[in-house]
This record gives sequence, C-alpha cells and structure tokens, in this order.
Amino acid sequence: MKTIFGILFMSVGMATVAHAQKLNAAKVPAPVIAAFTKLHAGTKVLWEMEKQDYEAGFKLNGKETSEVYSAKGVLLETETAIKPSELPTAVLTKLKGTKIAEAAKITKANGSIYYEAEVKGKDLLFAVNGNPVKS
Repeated sequence: MKTIFGILFMSVGMATVAHAQKLNAAKVPAPVIAAFTKLHAGTKVLWEMEKQDYEAGFKLNGKETSEVYSAKGVLLETETAIKPSELPTAVLTKLKGTKIAEAAKITKANGSIYYEAEVKGKDLLFAVNGNPVKS
C-alpha cells in the first residue's frame, strides 16, 4: 500500500483538495507551533500550507496523522489513516465490490466525524451513516 502520508498532505479533511505547499517550520506562525507543541511535544512534524491554513503531518500511536490549524493556532480537524476494513459498515456497504486503496477517519473540531476512502485515485468522503458528503 502506498504511503497515506502523501495523501494526508494533499487533502484537507472533508476532501477539500488544495495545492499543498511544503513549508519550513520557521514560516509557521508561533500560535500554530505553540498549539501543536502543546498537544504533541517532541513529535517530529512536517508542515504544509493548505490554502490559508497550516497542516502538520506526523505519526501518532503508529498511525499517519495530520492536523489542520488556522493561522491563530486553532485546531480545525484531525485526519488519521485507518485500514479500509476499519471503515464503518455503512460506508463499506456503499463501496461493496469496489477496491479501496486507502482510508482515513476525519474528526472536525466540532466533533463531527467523516470517513475518506480512496477509490480509483479519487478521495470519496462519507458521513458515519454511509451517506456521501460533497467536498
């Protein structure tokens, strides 16, 4: 399985795809660095710019993870790589007979959860109940 790390950097939860730009940590605003460090002190991180937001890519509990922060350091969402078999049954039912290359769980700051599945090179987004979500 190709690494989901690259895909996590290329997509912002809700499957809003933007042209990611690698970013030197020195160019990340202090509030963003402070917010990330408060949650993940000592964690090796790679930064990218996603539109006006900042995306941190790192490993958490052995899983590829990314977090998106506003310029003020507010955590907007967390995306964690999961095995395709870990997708909710409702999502797997919608994708029955389709090869799922990669999958991720997306948790928004408000607590809402979405699931992303890569199918035929495209990221598809689903609500927990299996309904497709427009990106």
